[in-house]
Amino acid sequence: MKAMILAAGLGNRMRPLTLYTPKPLLEVGGKPLIVWHIEKLRDIGVTEIVINSAWLADKLISALGDGSQFGVTIRWTREEEGLETAGGIINALPLLGTEPFILVNGDVWTTMDFAPLLNVTLDENLAHLVLVDNPTQHPEGDFTLADARAFTFDQQIEGENLTFSGVSVIHPKMFDGLATGKRPLAPLLKEAMLAHKVAASKLVGAWVDVGTPERLSALDLEIRQGKYA
Repeated sequence: MKAMILAAGLGNRMRPLTLYTPKPLLEVGGKPLIVWHIEKLRDIGVTEIVINSAWLADKLISALGDGSQFGVTIRWTREEEGLETAGGIINALPLLGTEPFILVNGDVWTTMDFAPLLNVTLDENLAHLVLVDNPTQHPEGDFTLADARAFTFDQQIEGENLTFSGVSVIHPKMFDGLATGKRPLAPLLKEAMLAHKVAASKLVGAWVDVGTPERLSALDLEIRQGKYA
């Protein structure tokens, strides 16, 4: 199974930290955010990883290289300007192949065990999303979890309203017929939910959306104090 880490964002909310450092290279617990993901994927046997790049791409690629220092193989895509989530995936499909792949947002941090993702069977589904309790900065959530499926709020399904963790298993078929270019993932997920083609589960472990310098500092301190040991 392959994986893709999304790492092309500008990191505007993290400025000034991201003026000269790509967001995925910002450190918590003495390690760049993206390296936590790379090592977690390697530890479950996922060693073919595709990473997209745009903002400060040369710095990101120079730091991580071909992945050999981490025991994985990294293949890179470059975007002249950020193509957003779905656009970045579509651009990387030639490297990802035709089988389901693990997708991870580069700007989240989690203690979640990625191993269960290897056992996800999509069957007729186009995606399996890992959802998490709503953080304080996003109290309304993104989707509803009910009967191991994800639904849009418009579907008015009784269940638990949760936030998308940025961790998922995606089938390339979700992007069939879509041209390259700037395109967000959320509308495609909602379209698939309306067709009852999105499975979901709730994240087990700690999770942080590292979206501001304050959250980065707080997480760094917690890790160094052994909160997640």
